[in-house]
Amino acid sequence: MRLLFFFHEAALRHDPGPGHPENAGRLRAILRELEQAPIAGLEQREAPRASLEQLHRAHPAPYPENVLAFEPQTGFRRLDPDTVMSPGSGEAALRAAGAACAAVDAVLAGEAKRAFCAMRPPGHHAEPQRAMGFCLFNNIAVAALHARHAHGIGRIAIFDFDVHHGNGTQAVFWSDPHTLYASTHQWPLYPGTGRDHETGVAGNILNRTFAPGTGSAKWRAVVEEDMLPAIDAFAPELMLISAGFDAHREDPLGGMRLVEEDFAWITERLAALADAHAQGRVISVLEGGYDHRALAASVRAHLEALAAQ
Repeated sequence: MRLLFFFHEAALRHDPGPGHPENAGRLRAILRELEQAPIAGLEQREAPRASLEQLHRAHPAPYPENVLAFEPQTGFRRLDPDTVMSPGSGEAALRAAGAACAAVDAVLAGEAKRAFCAMRPPGHHAEPQRAMGFCLFNNIAVAALHARHAHGIGRIAIFDFDVHHGNGTQAVFWSDPHTLYASTHQWPLYPGTGRDHETGVAGNILNRTFAPGTGSAKWRAVVEEDMLPAIDAFAPELMLISAGFDAHREDPLGGMRLVEEDFAWITERLAALADAHAQGRVISVLEGGYDHRALAASVRAHLEALAAQ
């Protein structure tokens, strides 16, 4: 199956500083993995810039303008203790959000059923008026709202398997009954949100927490018995994935024990639900994952599952 792969060199020029885990080596590891053993059907496309109109749907003015103006001419500037801008960060963030919107456009135009956005900085911690957790703009939220406002898509499901809760995505869609946000994440862990009782305006937020050390069997059981049926009942017209791979057992920022096969499994299950309800349409956006070898292997498993369905 044809699988679109959105990337732009600008993503490599965002530099949060020496020793920062969210560095360009993450993408270089992914690109190297795919160069060494290409995936059949993978078609690379250049990520465009998001427009202010697209950004404003998730981040009302003047937040995007203020973030872009905050970019330093030289050196580094901190938006919060973990979220740093360098020269080029604004361009990278615009193209990360733009990749997600372009993926929506291409998939909804029927150019492919599946797309993956290999961009950084990640996005799911960015709240409507606040950058945090390495994230400047909430790429997955911008994509979802673009699908709704530019293409008339009604019910949208977002599944987030990053080890950290996507507090920003939850904040954007808390009062939106037409968007189902489902997240599996470790607890306790940054950012301290995402408890099971946080359910949104219409039960449209589905959080499931896992203790450090949780491995494949327990995680899969909860997803299979609890979360996938909820998505099935919601019957989304479009499936979006916040694809963070830091729940991998080798990741230095998480404490869960998932492996590559788990990411392939959840991808297959979400793709099957998309086949049932959304004409097979799936768009995946890179979030976390900080052990470069584990990240590259996990992304490969994810992409192979998307391409095979």
